[in-house]
Amino acid sequence: MHVFDKSGSAEGDEAAGKGAERHVSRRAALGRGVGAAAIGVTAALAGPLSAPAAASPGRTRPADGGALPRSVAGIRIPSGEVTRAAATLAREASSETLFNHVMRSYLFGCALFDRRGVPYDRELAFLSAVLHDLGLVEAYRTPDERFELDGADAAQRFLKARHVPDDRIAVVWDAIALHTDAAIAARKRPEIAMVAVGSGADFSGNGLDRIPSGTLEDILGAFPRKGFKQDAVDTMLSLCRTKPMSVLMHPFAEVGRRHLPGFPVPTVEDLVLAAPFAE
Repeated sequence: MHVFDKSGSAEGDEAAGKGAERHVSRRAALGRGVGAAAIGVTAALAGPLSAPAAASPGRTRPADGGALPRSVAGIRIPSGEVTRAAATLAREASSETLFNHVMRSYLFGCALFDRRGVPYDRELAFLSAVLHDLGLVEAYRTPDERFELDGADAAQRFLKARHVPDDRIAVVWDAIALHTDAAIAARKRPEIAMVAVGSGADFSGNGLDRIPSGTLEDILGAFPRKGFKQDAVDTMLSLCRTKPMSVLMHPFAEVGRRHLPGFPVPTVEDLVLAAPFAE
């Protein structure tokens, strides 16, 4: 996930209704014939929290808006024309906090898969990771789709315009579309699984205990977190406010229910009880 755009502060929300109004709005949402997607309570979102090591000063040059480092903690960052263009797009479209997150997602995914000796296509892994949260950026949000699909579609358009072969674009699309459901992504090819694993490590700490402390320090030194936790919550709330039905049966809906009075999105229980059957 992970998440997160310059917009979407949680401050200044107005109450959207009392308990009865909430019940009515959920019923209205059900009456519009909302479809039920598969539930994905992912390992990436539910994994145990680990306390990351503090970044070591001077280990690796921090991201500063210039060229990316050639490598971080011994992990090579691809420098081909398409990967450079993708990094530029992500950096220019995103806040520094979000850009650093997608870069850490790539590096954490590589660190975890390299330790297991899993072979993968580095360019595909990088493209998938660096573009995976475009759907959280205002410019790429659609009114109704899940943010993962918005991001996957934006990446697809970007890569098609650069004449990347369709079979490689399909891998990137799947990696982005599935990155918040690690249980499903893990069954796919490594470049798809890596985005879920890497972004999950950065989002919840899941798997950080398998990354050597020196590697972790280097990654955090190169791409600092910059208030990532609050930025993530603010962005989830932004999605819940601006297109609530896009988080139907999505883990982000729980954030909306906790923080937004009158949040109209039905629960799974609401959906099954509203089914048009006698029993």
